[in-house]
Amino acid sequence: MNLWTSEDATAATGGVTGTWLADGVSIDTRTLQPGDLFVALAAERDGHDFVAQAFAKGAAAALVARVPDGVEAEKCLVVKDVLVALEDLGKAARARTDAHVIAITGSVGKTTAKEMLKSALRGQGKIHAAVASYNNHWGVPLTLARMPPDTDYAVIEIAMSNPGEIAPLTRMARPHVALITTIAPAHLEAFGVIEGIAAEKASIFEGLEPGGVAVVPMDVETKDILLEAARKHAQEVVTFGEDGEADLRLADVLLTEDSTVMRIATADGARLAKLSVAGRHYASNAVAILCAVAAAGADPTMASMALSQWQPVEGRGQRERIQLSRTDDIAIEIIDDAFNANPASLSAGLEVLAAIKPVRGGRRIAVLGDMLELGHEAEAMHADVADLETVAAIDLVHTSGTLMEHLHLALPGAKRGLHTETAAQMCKELPRTLRPGDVVLIKGSKGSRISLVVDALRKLGQSVEDKA
Repeated sequence: MNLWTSEDATAATGGVTGTWLADGVSIDTRTLQPGDLFVALAAERDGHDFVAQAFAKGAAAALVARVPDGVEAEKCLVVKDVLVALEDLGKAARARTDAHVIAITGSVGKTTAKEMLKSALRGQGKIHAAVASYNNHWGVPLTLARMPPDTDYAVIEIAMSNPGEIAPLTRMARPHVALITTIAPAHLEAFGVIEGIAAEKASIFEGLEPGGVAVVPMDVETKDILLEAARKHAQEVVTFGEDGEADLRLADVLLTEDSTVMRIATADGARLAKLSVAGRHYASNAVAILCAVAAAGADPTMASMALSQWQPVEGRGQRERIQLSRTDDIAIEIIDDAFNANPASLSAGLEVLAAIKPVRGGRRIAVLGDMLELGHEAEAMHADVADLETVAAIDLVHTSGTLMEHLHLALPGAKRGLHTETAAQMCKELPRTLRPGDVVLIKGSKGSRISLVVDALRKLGQSVEDKA
């Protein structure tokens, strides 16, 4: 089935082109598939410089603002502005589908919630969702433009870095259900106070379709801001969390080394649910997902059963065993949570680490990179990590970066591990300190480059048991 005909794309964008058929939409020649429409966005590099390469790899057509030299003009959809045209494609794709659209935002857990929702809806219809973290001003329209007309459920992740970014994206997506995972001190540099973050996240409700449902977390200080916006824009408001007034209340959470068991209180009585991964934050997300599933008209019981098989994706809590010897069962375990970090997600990651029981005399070790964009209280927020109850169960905390130095100095001497200025230095120094049986959490903001440590540890041996 063709995703876009030249006629449909021309009608959507107002551009000029010849005749072609496209099976997909791509913005990157590295991942482009034969038959894709290549979108020549101008970001760090001008996509027009790669149009010829896209055609060489089998692109069906290219969305451009000008026809590059040496390229067949008939295969170019020429528009005034490529990003605006991509947005137009997204709007047209949204208009031609009868899919139930669910939009997700939040300070923590957006991509995890998106992946959980995809798993929860498995077997209940044709699902379309963003790949990776395509959740910004180009990621949302790209996700929409890639949506097949016969989609049953669409999951759209929406993020922000600055004020005013979410509302235009949610109006483009026109969700039937809008979910906020939580509100936490992320991007404080741009917003100043957490109330500003809450107000921006709450703008996701502005795009709700008539009769839409808002799903709101109750375990946040800013819940009144969220509820006010939800009641203004949604026909129905559904709440979740450990708060006693939540519609779906997380009554009990039991963490084991590799699972999370939940008792969920509802108006129809209590129900049990289980995840095959440890983490209280995953339990909160699961309850939110079950709210969204029901609001979208899907079966919550089937969703709960499907969720029991969900596992985190790379960089977001994925657990992996690295065998250090090919002849003996000598290994370390890593928890790859290196995609991003703020105080709330770091606390959740440390709770997961604390719940694991190392084998063969191994230790619980945290390797932490800077949490970025926290504003003027960033230094104090890093130091305050030392006061978390879960730190007592952790044997060593290694830190990297100028902000994490404040945690390094605040830690008790027995738990104070290495400190390096950069992640690259940590890659060199950390491996010689590890021993068989160690469980190592790697966590930090993407800009801290702490993910380099994950790669370095993988190179120590062979990944023999990917638990995700």
